[in-house]
Amino acid sequence: MASSHCFENPPALDPACGGGEVVDDFGGQKAYVAGSAEAKAAVVLVSDAFGFEAPKLREIADKVALDGYFVVVPDFLHGDPYEPNNPNPLQWLQSHDPEKAFEEAKPVIAALKEKGMSTIGAAGYCWGAKVVAELAKAPEIQAAVMSHPSLVTVDDIKGLSSVLQSLGQAMLFLCCSITSVPYCVIFIYIMSEVRCPISVLGAEIDQFSPPELVKQFEQVLSANSAVAHFVKIFPGVTHGWAVRYSDDDEAAVKSAEEAFADMTGWFDKHLK
Repeated sequence: MASSHCFENPPALDPACGGGEVVDDFGGQKAYVAGSAEAKAAVVLVSDAFGFEAPKLREIADKVALDGYFVVVPDFLHGDPYEPNNPNPLQWLQSHDPEKAFEEAKPVIAALKEKGMSTIGAAGYCWGAKVVAELAKAPEIQAAVMSHPSLVTVDDIKGLSSVLQSLGQAMLFLCCSITSVPYCVIFIYIMSEVRCPISVLGAEIDQFSPPELVKQFEQVLSANSAVAHFVKIFPGVTHGWAVRYSDDDEAAVKSAEEAFADMTGWFDKHLK
């Protein structure tokens, strides 16, 4: 279950905010889009529990677009973001499964490819980081960024890269004999599942993804030389700092800008 940090500092939602536009159907989802449709690289931003109408999230989308990307922020919460006065957060989480959003993201990515985008990255915040973790394990995107992730486990980070070790070659050969799929094809499929470069940006003060857990993510990623990774724990910040902060807090603004620079730097390195 997500911690109380996931629902702190709620934004004042504004359906009209941002310099882009809202479209009713992008890959089957209502979405906020920004940037030139002539761009060859795209970024999918996946919101936290407060949804795609959060002004700071759309501000981030606009800034990413200025860096030369076509940006899509799908409404994976389907018009039902978490409300701060909700008496039952667990019930809300159960009815907003990130695994379902992962499946819904596939047509969005397919739509980007149809528009000519040759490389696609995804970045997720809190709840949205779980969606991005699933995308990073599938052959859908070329780069991933998770900021103050929630619901993400060490097993998520391991993905399928550990399948070969856990099954052993004998079991894998058995699977091949049953399915009539060549061993090399299964091997390549398993390895391709974990070759998406991934960046994890964590907070020093985070009940659900504390620094100890983020360091475990780093240990797992470091053990797999096939996956480029970048892991950073931001000192003195709390869960949500990258997308929910006050403009009047100079230190908070600086940390959020640093997280944004790390995200766009990662995408520039792996998508351009």
